[in-house]
Amino acid sequence: MSSVSVDIQPKNHYEILDGLRGVAAVLVVIFHIFEAFNEGSRFKQIMNHGYLAVDFFFLLSGFVVAYAYDDRWSKLTQWEFYKRRLIRLQPMVIMGMIIGAIFYYFQESSVFPQIATMPVWKLLLTMVIGFTLLPIPPSMEIRGWGEMHPLNGPAWSLFFEYIANILYALIFRKFSNKVLSVFVLIFAGLLINYTVFGPKGDVIGGWSLNLEQMNVGFTRLLYPFFAGVLLSRLGKLIHIKGAFWICSIMIVVIFWMPRFGDENTLWMNGLYESFSIIFLFPLIVAIGAGGEIKNPISLKICKALGDISYPIYIIHYPLIYWYMGWVIENKVPLKDGYLLGIGVLFASITIAYLCLKLYDEPVRNWLQNKFQKRRS
Repeated sequence: MSSVSVDIQPKNHYEILDGLRGVAAVLVVIFHIFEAFNEGSRFKQIMNHGYLAVDFFFLLSGFVVAYAYDDRWSKLTQWEFYKRRLIRLQPMVIMGMIIGAIFYYFQESSVFPQIATMPVWKLLLTMVIGFTLLPIPPSMEIRGWGEMHPLNGPAWSLFFEYIANILYALIFRKFSNKVLSVFVLIFAGLLINYTVFGPKGDVIGGWSLNLEQMNVGFTRLLYPFFAGVLLSRLGKLIHIKGAFWICSIMIVVIFWMPRFGDENTLWMNGLYESFSIIFLFPLIVAIGAGGEIKNPISLKICKALGDISYPIYIIHYPLIYWYMGWVIENKVPLKDGYLLGIGVLFASITIAYLCLKLYDEPVRNWLQNKFQKRRS
């Protein structure tokens, strides 16, 4: 029999959402650079809520996936959907693991004492497992932080992203808006229960393969992703001038807000983060999707930010491991370490851009031509 792969034309991009994803990705890098100076305390962050970028990404992903695929299932098999998502995401997952392996032995310090005695075969095994995004248990971890992807920590969120895509394709795409709304409300309740009434007062976590961290990961994933799907279906967009710049400022303010409360009033910060994820992030996406860019400079900025958003997110953390080890090992204060931190930021952007142009785009184009075009 002939092999046929359905050729589905891509829809137009939401340029502003692409740009906002880039803004959040750059802020993640800045957050992680500052995190080296927090003395291991969630109460001493400089960019206090930068980790909420992950929750914002989940919301954006749900919105974009529903926009791209909700009305195409009559032409699309589940395997075609999975194949498209793998082609979009997996090449940079592999590159992120390779970069993590290249930088691994340069990260040796008292912060990561296991590196000094780690055999190369175990590093390579971890890298190959990382290519699949399958999580490893703490007993196999080669860094000492208990991460499911110790060569490239942020890959944990891609692991949950894949789970969300599978849940969407198998179950949630079939729900009516009313049924989906019920689930979104339940997921919002789970988020509030964890952040406001839980033991931490924030959503930090999700990167380890144990019950506690998996609970955090699913709590962070379920509401924003499927709220994004619902928001896309409802189509309640907000049309205002200067949407990109207004939304960018909102993201910066949300991420930079001081942590609310202290060890004795954790619920205060939990309430702020729940409010941000449940209400403010959907508002930002509704404004961004409803906005229009007429200024060619703003359009170029959005495109550039959108292009590097995923590459910079998935490749920057190996540099952060090294930078964090240097700061902590040498007790470097912020006033002495910020210039190198700026260098890490620009190095991350440069590596991300090179990966995009020399690897990610060519590989994705080849995979699309081979597996997504109609062929007899």
